[in-house]
Amino acid sequence: MDEKPNGASSEQISGEKGIRPTRYINIVSGSPIEVEGPVVEEALVCISVNGHELATFMCSPFKLDELALGFLYNEGLIDARSEVRSVHVSKGDSCVDVWLQDMEFVRPERTIVTAGCGGGITFDDLSEKHDPLDSSARAGIEQLTRLMRNMHLGANLYQEARGIHTAILADSEQILLQVEDVGRHNCLDRLAGAALIQEIDTKDRLLMSSGRISSEMINKARRLQTPIVCSRTSPTALSVALAQSWNITLVAYLRQNRMRIYSHPERILSA
Repeated sequence: MDEKPNGASSEQISGEKGIRPTRYINIVSGSPIEVEGPVVEEALVCISVNGHELATFMCSPFKLDELALGFLYNEGLIDARSEVRSVHVSKGDSCVDVWLQDMEFVRPERTIVTAGCGGGITFDDLSEKHDPLDSSARAGIEQLTRLMRNMHLGANLYQEARGIHTAILADSEQILLQVEDVGRHNCLDRLAGAALIQEIDTKDRLLMSSGRISSEMINKARRLQTPIVCSRTSPTALSVALAQSWNITLVAYLRQNRMRIYSHPERILSA
């Protein structure tokens, strides 16, 4: 499937949230020219649960219901869409109010500022031991290369303005979900939220990201139960150690016909 997933023309994208026009000086061969072009949007957004503020972080200000639900899921604060009574996004896209069926929700006391773009946060202690994933999922080298290429082609806002991350949830053959956000960690929350809303099972799927795979990224992947995690760029030492411990295959620098497999290579080499 080499076609562009979720394809949209430049005219369609220009009318969507996520980017806005700006004027700048473009210098080519020493000659300055004033032009108008797109840049990605970034905003401070608050998530509240049952009327109490839970988290505030920088993100792309669109589809905030997906982002909020995915954040709650990846943090282990909800396990299913049925636990949510309602989701309301403020008129100015600055706050998301989530109301749960369980009105006894208690905000976690410990907040960890992560290495994510824009200063991501988590309430999970990444030093805790989690059970390894039990999965027989496999994906060949050519399949991973093709999916990564299609992820790049399907990143509509990136193609229009650059400066934004993307991530996909896929099986071994095709992309199931694709999201974009200025924060790479936000992308994984968006995937989780979209999967909840669209009732797509994330277990045993492939997870691909345009950004660095750090410990909080692997932690979210484990929560999604995706046994194969790939990136166009680097992992960190802690993410490699966690991937080895949690039975997650971590592939980095996946570009064209090149890749580095940092943990559990048998899922790739035996496919």
